[in-house]
Amino acid sequence: MFVDRVTIDLAAGKGGNGVIAWRREKYIPKGGPCGGNGGKGGSLILQADAQVFSLEWFRNRRILKAENGREGGPNCQQGRNGKDLVLKVPCGTLVKNVHTGEILHDFTQDGEKWEICKGGRGGRGNDSFKSPTNRAPNTRTEGTEGQACSVELELKLIADVGLVGFPNAGKSTLFSSLASVKVKIAPYPFTTLRPNLGFITYKEHQRIFIADIPGIIQGAHCNRGLGFEFLRHIERTKLLLFVLDASGIDGRDPSADFEVLRHEIQAYNPEMLERPYLIVLNKIDTEEASQHIKVFLKNKFAAKEKIFQISAMLGNGLPELREAIRLNIQSLA
Repeated sequence: MFVDRVTIDLAAGKGGNGVIAWRREKYIPKGGPCGGNGGKGGSLILQADAQVFSLEWFRNRRILKAENGREGGPNCQQGRNGKDLVLKVPCGTLVKNVHTGEILHDFTQDGEKWEICKGGRGGRGNDSFKSPTNRAPNTRTEGTEGQACSVELELKLIADVGLVGFPNAGKSTLFSSLASVKVKIAPYPFTTLRPNLGFITYKEHQRIFIADIPGIIQGAHCNRGLGFEFLRHIERTKLLLFVLDASGIDGRDPSADFEVLRHEIQAYNPEMLERPYLIVLNKIDTEEASQHIKVFLKNKFAAKEKIFQISAMLGNGLPELREAIRLNIQSLA
């Protein structure tokens, strides 16, 4: 199950208490204090991992706490430090303050770490209080509490390619053909409710990360339909793939659809339109497609080398599209 937003309570471990202990040995007549210090509490660390693709692990784990430090022992024994708790999140995860919505951290690089909650300090045993003027201190301190916070984790995918299109434009069929991944495909709108993720694999062992995003409708930038659930997942893609229905089924017009898609993206985040893109005219196997394609090409929305006529169901035009995607991603590297 793809999970892209969770709220969790985090807490670092408490430091171990110091202890009061006295040394009594046969050949050491005066003895003295020998209470050890407590161990440090474990910290809570978030780490970005490119092999993690959603926040599903956190779905049923809303309270997470690192290990407490152990208390000190006699003979000046130091208590064991608590183990740090390292939580792995996908690249593209935003950490937000639950109450203010402030972005505390943004994970963009694989392996990036951030200590979100620092472990408590260990308490001091009575051995650490001894001095020339106080040779028998009967004092110790308790460990301090670790830091705690409540945060919202929000995932904005960092994919190489994002599919953009209206519901029923054939995005899921195209995604399935390119990435060789079985996804839900049906003849009704909003078949895709959550992003589908996969890789386009090439002979040279090159892989390109591709995301099939829920369909967009007019007014999506105002959160209509699946709205933000769609738009925020293409904010960080390197290449946009506009998938248009060229068949004209249900009265659709690919020229009008393309203009609406660009308008919705511009209203949400104008910077996204500056990104490289390709246009895919899908369903060319239908009789009505040729007329719609002629009108679309006359409008000159993009250079001819950026427009691809395909049938995702039959596989027509897919080799050329795959190669164009590869060349575009290479040029952006």
